[in-house]
Amino acid sequence: MKKSDRTARLAQSDIRAMTLACAKVNGINMSQGVCDTPVPPVVVQGAQQAMAQGHNIYSRFDGILELRQAIADKLAAYNRITADPDANITVSAGATGSFQATCMALLNPGDEVILFEPFYAYHIQAIVAVEAVPRCVSMRPPDWTVDFKGLEQAITSRTKAIVVNTPGNPSGKVFTRRELEQIAEIACRHDVMVITDEIYEYFVFDGREHVSMASLPGMADRTITIGGYSKTFSITGWRIGYSVAEATWAKAIGAMSDVLYVCAPTPLQHGVAAGIRALGPSFYSDLTKEHQQKRDRFCGALAQAGLPPAVPQGAYYVLADVSRLPGKTSRERALYLLDKTGVAGVPGEAFFEGPEGSRFMRFCMAKTDQDLERASQAIERFRS
Repeated sequence: MKKSDRTARLAQSDIRAMTLACAKVNGINMSQGVCDTPVPPVVVQGAQQAMAQGHNIYSRFDGILELRQAIADKLAAYNRITADPDANITVSAGATGSFQATCMALLNPGDEVILFEPFYAYHIQAIVAVEAVPRCVSMRPPDWTVDFKGLEQAITSRTKAIVVNTPGNPSGKVFTRRELEQIAEIACRHDVMVITDEIYEYFVFDGREHVSMASLPGMADRTITIGGYSKTFSITGWRIGYSVAEATWAKAIGAMSDVLYVCAPTPLQHGVAAGIRALGPSFYSDLTKEHQQKRDRFCGALAQAGLPPAVPQGAYYVLADVSRLPGKTSRERALYLLDKTGVAGVPGEAFFEGPEGSRFMRFCMAKTDQDLERASQAIERFRS
């Protein structure tokens, strides 16, 4: 019996493929964004306490009230977004689950969705899975400058949404307020929605500001904001994400999330709620400082090895130019580097529609200091 046509359109994740290749050689996995850094104890304790108190059954489809209220308070204080925890917020199975539920709820087959390239591969996969059509607008390295003329040209009568990922995976691009205002103006003029993935909102470097699209004038009812705590609390396996949207859209997203996942894991929701409530500004500023130091260490190693990095403005990934390595494709170059150094990255083709991806590899820097140092030294030795 054949698989569905829908399955045939989905490509294997290069991220997971390189993770498997790394495991075979017992290498240092800098491909998958697993986030090896420690979990804040208050988050673990909150989940453990919830389990001990019997919070082990289904939650409401859109998440426990404690978490939705904590997210609403955080949105008001940090993102400048006003959200009703009962009408606007849907907790789901990670930010990726929130994005999938959003696509299923709001996109129809044939709808066109604009993404900025380099893009996050799972965004493309979620769009394709609902039979919508991704359209890519290239950004220019090394700062990943937005081509607004190209954005205007990409919009057609079938365009339904623009996806903005800030801070970006894999680029590390942090969209400025001015850039977001320009995107907002285009979205309003063409009457399209904006879907923002802000999962890396606390990973913003060099004094930059994270700006949420929904905080801009006139954009709250046109924007679906997606976030989560997988990266912030180093709990990528817990799958706790959320979306924020106007009430009608939120109801549809919640219905789709219910169909797909029933609910996010109940005791883990309690753990995340405890973390949001207990951890103050110093936790987030320390997080930024720590990851900026990791960025500087590893990007320095790449530069020394002759693999120039597009130094990220945020998030915890870096795209490095590996065009000097042997191979015709980035995948061949990634496997070559893994063989020579034991360091695994993701082929750039996973993040680009066109040939530009063959130049790049993506590395995840959210590693323990010990593993990051081992990787940095291996990359530096490779140069010699």
